[in-house]
Amino acid sequence: MKKVVLISTGAVLAGFLIWSPLALAQGKTAKACTEEWRADKANFQAKGVTERAYVAQCRAGAAPTTTAAPAPAPNIAPPPPVARAPDSTTGAKTAKACTEEWRADKANFQAKGVTERAYVAACRAGTVATPTVGPAPAPAPTTTTAAPPPPAPAPTATRPTAEPPYGTTQRAPSTGSPSAAGQYSTEAQAKASCFGDTVVWVNLRSKIYHFAGTHNYGNTMNGAYMCERDTAAQGMRAAKNEQHP
Repeated sequence: MKKVVLISTGAVLAGFLIWSPLALAQGKTAKACTEEWRADKANFQAKGVTERAYVAQCRAGAAPTTTAAPAPAPNIAPPPPVARAPDSTTGAKTAKACTEEWRADKANFQAKGVTERAYVAACRAGTVATPTVGPAPAPAPTTTTAAPPPPAPAPTATRPTAEPPYGTTQRAPSTGSPSAAGQYSTEAQAKASCFGDTVVWVNLRSKIYHFAGTHNYGNTMNGAYMCERDTAAQGMRAAKNEQHP
């Protein structure tokens, strides 16, 4: 009887030992599995494992063990370029020496359109001569054209006036009213046509003409200026009480 009890007890212990790991593996709650997923959320999302899928696998005891993502490689800056001494056999200059040459005369090279990169390449190849800064070009002479002087005013013709006879008063001539050839409305027109002949004022009604400087010269109504030589052809005569100038 005791042997039977001992065998039964051993069977129970063996079954318990076999069942315990499986019970532990399957005994996680949904809350515990959810907290595990959220604790390593970024890693699971990077692998495409959703929270819902992970909780289902976790409760079934088949949830994958997460491995931390490898740390990114440190960003190590490349070492600075080491300036090399000129080759003693070829005499080629280093890039640093050529760059310093270009920057020492930067303005001159830029004025010639030579970039730093092009100069360094040619300098290292030994095809660039040392530039010489020449004198600045002289500014082009500016020619200023003087404005032409203003034209001189036209001379005003002065009309010689004869001395009026004693007891007469000289008046400014008026504008005539010519009615025939050889008659002029102004004294200037008559002088331009008479060419040295005496200009007279003709009273067209009385056909009597008057000399310059007299009271009636240019003052009678219905008159005109004429050359004295043309008066006879039109039946004009000089005033009897006036002296010929």
